[in-house]
Amino acid sequence: MIDLLITILTIAIAMGGILGTCMYLILLERKISARMQDRIGPNRVGPWGLLQPVADGLKILFKEDPAPAHVDKFLYMVAPMISVFTTLLAFSVVPFGPVDQAPSWMRFIIAPQIDIGILFIFAIGSLAVYGVILGGWASNNKYSALGALRASAQVISYEIPLGMSVLGVLLLAGTLNLEQILAKQAAGGIAGWYVWFQPLACLIFFTSALAESNRLPFDLPECEQELVGGYHTEYGGLRFVMFFLGEYVHVVTISFLTVILFFGGWQLPWIATPESAFAGAWLVKLAVLFAKVGAVIVLIMLIRWTIPRFRFDQVMGLSWKVLIPLSLVNVVITMAVLQFEWNRWWLLVLSIGLFLVAGVLGVNAKRTEIKRRPRAMPAAGLGI
Repeated sequence: MIDLLITILTIAIAMGGILGTCMYLILLERKISARMQDRIGPNRVGPWGLLQPVADGLKILFKEDPAPAHVDKFLYMVAPMISVFTTLLAFSVVPFGPVDQAPSWMRFIIAPQIDIGILFIFAIGSLAVYGVILGGWASNNKYSALGALRASAQVISYEIPLGMSVLGVLLLAGTLNLEQILAKQAAGGIAGWYVWFQPLACLIFFTSALAESNRLPFDLPECEQELVGGYHTEYGGLRFVMFFLGEYVHVVTISFLTVILFFGGWQLPWIATPESAFAGAWLVKLAVLFAKVGAVIVLIMLIRWTIPRFRFDQVMGLSWKVLIPLSLVNVVITMAVLQFEWNRWWLLVLSIGLFLVAGVLGVNAKRTEIKRRPRAMPAAGLGI
């Protein structure tokens, strides 16, 4: 009975924290975009605009939520629920604190000791695209259908480098359990962070995760210049918010995964280490983890307001021509280093070398493509 109560309390705290965090992440992104575009941003509701998310939430509750007459009503209503449910379910195996030092009244993970944790996240997270596809198809709208098709193509393409980029980390850790991956990095100190041995994999994982969550510059499924709003063109009110919430929960999840897989989770030299056992040590470790995750989230927001949107053929080419070959070669290099028992720091050198070679090949291929482009014909009668 006590375990059940602890589980329920952990779920309530985790889900409440995620939903509340997503509300204020929207405010943070609006503030960041305003600063980057030399605007003021939301500052009217409450001090410094801190009550703006509360006002937006109340507004959504009372906003009209019509369903167009030409849609498939059942699938139209179910689609946004699928997107939110799958993204929240994927977070259930993500440790959001030092699991071994959690207080007695809660855990720092909803579902502990899942030996296939990372596989579970990929399997459940990929199901979120079903909500997008159903929403686009059930809307009976050409723009929505095109957005749904783009989303399915994008997810299928970037699932491959996303999964392959993590294989190097799994080979180094020898487990798929996120708690054990985090613990092994923490035991090695800052020199044990897997970002030093898998820097290229970290870059591929982060890029593929951005594409999976439909964040700029990979938001082709909802490209307003071409598709009005994409798969959620016919959605409004609370149903639209559910799609938007699913996207932000996905951003939070991939930020946690990036920190846990590559940056040591809650570990920080001289501040939060496995030996830290003083009173309130778990609070310090929790603060370190949240600070790292917050830094990744801010980076994602800065990328959105810095890099312009790609063309769809460029998005597909980046996955199939660049990320998948690089991730495959990275896995082979990692297997070779571990098989022949070389020093693991060779992985850093080889990853940087592979990145530089790929960059040179990419530049040469682009130059060749530009040279082969047909030149514009001179205008007739102008003598040029």
